[in-house]
Amino acid sequence: MELRHLRYFVAVADAASFTAAARGLNISQPPLSQQIRDLEAEVGTRLFERSSRNVELTEAGANFLEHARMILGQVEHATHQARAIGSGQVGTLNIATTGSVLLGPLSNLIARFRDAWPGVFVRIHEMDPEAQEAALLSHRTDLSFVRKPRNHPHLVAHVAWQEKVDVALPEHHRLANSGTIELGDLRQESFVFLRLADSRFARYLHDCCVTAGFVPDITNEVVESYSLTSLVAAGLGVALVPDCISTLSRPGVVYRPLADPAPEADVHVISRPNPGPVVSAFLETAQSTAVNLDSGGKNIVKRRCF
Repeated sequence: MELRHLRYFVAVADAASFTAAARGLNISQPPLSQQIRDLEAEVGTRLFERSSRNVELTEAGANFLEHARMILGQVEHATHQARAIGSGQVGTLNIATTGSVLLGPLSNLIARFRDAWPGVFVRIHEMDPEAQEAALLSHRTDLSFVRKPRNHPHLVAHVAWQEKVDVALPEHHRLANSGTIELGDLRQESFVFLRLADSRFARYLHDCCVTAGFVPDITNEVVESYSLTSLVAAGLGVALVPDCISTLSRPGVVYRPLADPAPEADVHVISRPNPGPVVSAFLETAQSTAVNLDSGGKNIVKRRCF
């Protein structure tokens, strides 16, 4: 049994006439009559009572009509759904990121994508960068946003946006009223830091300090950048934080920019090669949309880099 048999059967049932059904289907009547006879032979019972004046459904035919309509409706729905998924109009997008990245332009980008693609459900997975890489490779997520990605032969990375690194200081710190701060000016300070064992970004900042001529005296380590501000407010040290962290209003903490050449906190978007339509749609939205998070008058995005 083929779908055309069901379509022909429904057309005859609706028209109550082989002649009218054939005309509506744009075929001649004899082939239509033969298709219905073939269908009845396959079903094993008559579906129509035929006379010279009209065509009526048998009891079996009336029951079969309900199922035929349901099957054709399901096929039409499946076709539209598959077409929508294939074009990226519907589906699920799993994005992995860290909490600090969510403080930046990513939330704006997701909102704009959802406006353009309302049929796509976006699910956020907060996890450390190492776990993000594993999730991408195992197809548990579709995109990752991290600051210092590792070069991987099976993943593709692009800079999504650029951020600088600021210094978070206790409000009464000797440098709290400085315009810009040289990284080397912090050589005598105690630092609170991201956990070096877990974060390539933290190791990068550590190396920047070494390049500036000192090894940072790290008193405490945390997992997320925004947690550093609590430690700075407690007077446990100064912190090097991504630009987006300075949008947080934390009593007792001030943020000052580092003088150039300052460390970078660029955020990269990572995907598998040859992404599917939903991921491609998100990346196209990111490329074409000028994401600009303005909080407290501060422009976080320095330059889009797709």
